[in-house]
Amino acid sequence: MNPLRHDFISSCHALKPQSSPQRNLRYLDIGCGGGIFAESAARLPATATVTAVDPSTDVIEVARQHARRDPLLQEPGRLTYLNKGIEDLDVPGQPEEQYDIVTLFEVIEHINTPAPFLVTCLPFVKPGGWIILSTIARTWTSWLTTKVVAEDVVGLVPKGTHAWSKYINADELEKFFGSQRGWGVNGGMRAMGCVYVPGLGWRMVAGGEHWGNYFFGVRKDPESR
Repeated sequence: MNPLRHDFISSCHALKPQSSPQRNLRYLDIGCGGGIFAESAARLPATATVTAVDPSTDVIEVARQHARRDPLLQEPGRLTYLNKGIEDLDVPGQPEEQYDIVTLFEVIEHINTPAPFLVTCLPFVKPGGWIILSTIARTWTSWLTTKVVAEDVVGLVPKGTHAWSKYINADELEKFFGSQRGWGVNGGMRAMGCVYVPGLGWRMVAGGEHWGNYFFGVRKDPESR
């Protein structure tokens, strides 16, 4: 799925009016896990810096050890792992301290109170920047595939990994960000379904956001502070 994350970010940047310039980009990867996305973002030519945070000491250590294998990732400021949650970071005071792209991949469906959590993330995005996330729609299809099949039948993930009641529909995210002043205006909000096709892997599918995994992106108004 990781290549699709980059594809979706690129598609968001392609929306008009143009948001943040696609050079010297600053990323904040929240809930980075083992660093799959953070490492790949840090290797992009347009990236200036990636800060990746996760409250789990174990996964941060795994991420740091893996990053040591790549000399590029050892360049000062290229990739920084912090064993913290977003609520533990200092809120940026100036736009130059904020980020062009703040990512939350497979995070929000594990949060007990998603609205306050998202509010905590908003100040980290610079004007014209994006919040990009992936999550799962709360539908009977997702219950069957992620709970019954993935956890109970096939055992792809441990039982209890997901709580279906915490899944969030795209229209709920649209409503939330629509209520936040300076977010998602002038077409700066989009969702795209993501489906696993046996033998082919993950594919983006328009409309899939209404029944399963999906990406969601929302832009901060360039005029906002």
